[in-house]
Amino acid sequence: MDYGFLSVIPPVVAIILALRTKQVYIALLFGIWFSWLIIKGWNPLDGTIAMIEAMVDVFQSKGNTRTIMFSALVGALLIFIQYSKGVEGFVNYLNKKLVTLEAKKSGFARIMVQILAMFTGILLFVETSISSLTVGTLYRPIFDRLKIPREKLAYIADSSSAPSSILIPFNAWGAFIMGLLLTQGIDKPFSMMMASIKYNFYPLLAIVIVFVVILSKKDIGLMKKAEKRTLETGAILNENSTPMVSDEVTSFPPKEGIEAKAYNMVVPLLVMVLMMPINLIFTGWNAVKESNSFLNHVSQAIGEGSGSSSVLYAVITAILVAILMYFIQGILKPKEAITLTLKGISELMPLALLMLLAFAIGDACKELETGMYVANATKGWLSAELLPAVVFVISSFIAFSTGTSWGTFAIMLAISIPMATIHGADVTIIVAATLGGGIFGDHCSPISDTTIISSMASASDHIDHVKTQLPYAIIGGIITTILYLIIGFFG
Repeated sequence: MDYGFLSVIPPVVAIILALRTKQVYIALLFGIWFSWLIIKGWNPLDGTIAMIEAMVDVFQSKGNTRTIMFSALVGALLIFIQYSKGVEGFVNYLNKKLVTLEAKKSGFARIMVQILAMFTGILLFVETSISSLTVGTLYRPIFDRLKIPREKLAYIADSSSAPSSILIPFNAWGAFIMGLLLTQGIDKPFSMMMASIKYNFYPLLAIVIVFVVILSKKDIGLMKKAEKRTLETGAILNENSTPMVSDEVTSFPPKEGIEAKAYNMVVPLLVMVLMMPINLIFTGWNAVKESNSFLNHVSQAIGEGSGSSSVLYAVITAILVAILMYFIQGILKPKEAITLTLKGISELMPLALLMLLAFAIGDACKELETGMYVANATKGWLSAELLPAVVFVISSFIAFSTGTSWGTFAIMLAISIPMATIHGADVTIIVAATLGGGIFGDHCSPISDTTIISSMASASDHIDHVKTQLPYAIIGGIITTILYLIIGFFG
């Protein structure tokens, strides 16, 4: 059945509701319900029952189920790392290196601590909230001592978390995106996601801009004023600022009376990252039809492997390695391991719920053929050359308005992938533009969870953080739009 213009209403309703209520869960749920109301001929009872069944059907896809399980288990791994004082040990190690550098070269420490904060944010790509919270909370005393404004710390924490999570997608972000791509009929979602990284200009630019700003010491706009204020008066905040404060890195405290060791964080995370390509080879090995060498077989197996299985097996392996390490050190007892696992899963339940709703609205939009309708409606006036830039701008607007990049991915990939197919554009570039737009809009948005967490962890005034970060984000966004226009017309 052709639903025509009606197919566009559910995602539009979801966006408007997210804007009005600031509650992405309610918005997505209502969008799903509205979709099934249309499909079931406006019968409220049939529509409601169909919506419930549609959410149950999300678990019919093994890939979706594995992705949701993975995102919940990442919470368990993160809580183990914090409980063992692994994060604290890692930062202590960095601080020792910083003190050595400070002793060797006067004035170099100010630049070095900012670079270390940025790299810490990138290295904690497993989860954006953990990245922002760790960088903000643990570097705050050093930044204060070296007279670096709190706004700069919040900017570094914010601009190194989400960009690194999407550029190094061996995490819940990667699993989520693979699930959405699978929903849209992409046969090899891992290969598609990895291929899109080189076209995902905004996250790359966001990290490059942070690096350039730190090394050049050239700030712009209100950040320049903040740097001047702190250097001249020692005031780490504006006079009338109200800092958002968070004293804990997470809601679960680390174990008392144990030594903080960096390898308690580094080893489990390395195991998880290294196990992902190994698992891809393992799951795709038998699917390779013919190969002329072992290396060729390996490269083909990676392309054929199951992304959702790989990430799930990897996080389970990392948890088992962490538990074994902490048992040997006497940090953990079997009962504590169970308690921590359940606590960690519960902390990332909101993420798992968001995934469920995102997959369900993606399925509903596919049933309504929303993407096909939008693609056909724009075929007359929108060219394939303009499509990457247009998709980037629309994704940015939705993410800015709703404060969620994940919600944006769920709504936009269901529309942008069919548009790419009908307009004859490169799907890989369109996927990159959709994801990059989600990150850009999220960076600019005052209601974004990562923006709020960055302000909170850095004990910065939230509005000051948004205002000082905005010029850098806009520069990255403008350059990205130009690059998509260039790639569209000349690529």
